[in-house]
Amino acid sequence: MEAKITILKGDGIGPEVIDQALKCLQAVGNRYNHKFHLKEGLIGAAAIDATGEPFPAETKALCLDADAILFGAIGHPKYDNDPSAKVRPEQGLLAMRKELGLFANLRPVKSYPQLLHKSPLKEEKVIGVDFIVFRELTGGIYFGEPRGRNEAGDKAFDTCVYSKLEIQRIAKLAFEAAQRRAGRLTLVDKANVLATSRLWRETVQNMAQDYPGVTLEYMFVDNAAMQMIQNPSRFDVILTENMFGDIITDEASVITGSMGMLPSASVGANLALYEPIHGSYPEVAGMNKANPMAAILSLAMLLEFSLALSDEARAIEQAVVHCIEQQILTEELVNDEPSTTEEVGEAVAGYLAQSTAVASKSP
Repeated sequence: MEAKITILKGDGIGPEVIDQALKCLQAVGNRYNHKFHLKEGLIGAAAIDATGEPFPAETKALCLDADAILFGAIGHPKYDNDPSAKVRPEQGLLAMRKELGLFANLRPVKSYPQLLHKSPLKEEKVIGVDFIVFRELTGGIYFGEPRGRNEAGDKAFDTCVYSKLEIQRIAKLAFEAAQRRAGRLTLVDKANVLATSRLWRETVQNMAQDYPGVTLEYMFVDNAAMQMIQNPSRFDVILTENMFGDIITDEASVITGSMGMLPSASVGANLALYEPIHGSYPEVAGMNKANPMAAILSLAMLLEFSLALSDEARAIEQAVVHCIEQQILTEELVNDEPSTTEEVGEAVAGYLAQSTAVASKSP
């Protein structure tokens, strides 16, 4: 097959980890006789430096013309450390989500037996952890109007707004995922306090009758945060709004040992973007130390969900597991003789190219 993929390397370690994912993409293309047409765009601090805009019109056009988007990271200290900066890299990320209609963020959280000792939780707590969070991405308090400060400047306000349609479209994806998985869906909200949460609960409750094989439970966000530490394996599919999802997915990301192992997808009606969940990590940018596994696993999600290449996605996942078993890992995951970013990427791509588990296909 042939497919068009837009590459947005972004800032910090973004270019380094995406370069390793692209090695794996090339290995998949060669092994399976696929042809991937790649075009690269600017976003974030790199885009501000070059164009003055964090999400330039040229980048948006490249995204809209693609079958899928592979994205690295956004953020740079020169903007983080300047409170007066009027244009910031993160504005590019929010604009991209909104303008491309990427309304659902999917974050799978999975533990690997060989890395259980790296979790901040006891090993018995993280054995068998395998859940996915569906976070609404374009509504809620991050986008609500009005917002700002009063004339005196001594009060500030943000508005949280949700419509039934916004809730229904992401809830549908979460219910469908639960049908394919263990059949358990947890709605995380704050319905005892917030009117928007009560609308979420009412809407999802009404939809549940269309998914009789799915067990629906409700959990307040504070309890969910606690349960994620006490017993993370109890979850299968979590559905939640934008701000709550932002917080609990970052919490979930560290319970399995490293943010560098977790991929994500941001999905719209006609387009999806795939990215590692970690940030730009400027402290190690350019040092060949960053973990590329999350970017490589994000590529696996891209192949499966946007291009319907499930066998190829499984092959990447198998290659990642092989490297974990062989302790071909970056320094946050292995103490003795850690591998560099490039060495990990080359090992995964090399396994993809040689493994008999990756069967050749006709185009």
